[in-house]
Amino acid sequence: MSPQSPPRGSVRSAAEVNEQIRALWLRAGGTLSAQERAEYELLVIEWAAAIRGQVIEAA
Repeated sequence: MSPQSPPRGSVRSAAEVNEQIRALWLRAGGTLSAQERAEYELLVIEWAAAIRGQVIEAA
């Protein structure tokens, strides 16, 4: 995945994004390069948005 924002219409579950975050850390061996850190930051933002969406649905 390139460090770009996901398309606005793209909606993945928090679990899917979390799995991608875990895979990134495994590939990186626990130390992220600058490019991997940018990817990680975008994934965390996407994960947080997915969590917020789940909370709103539950309400």
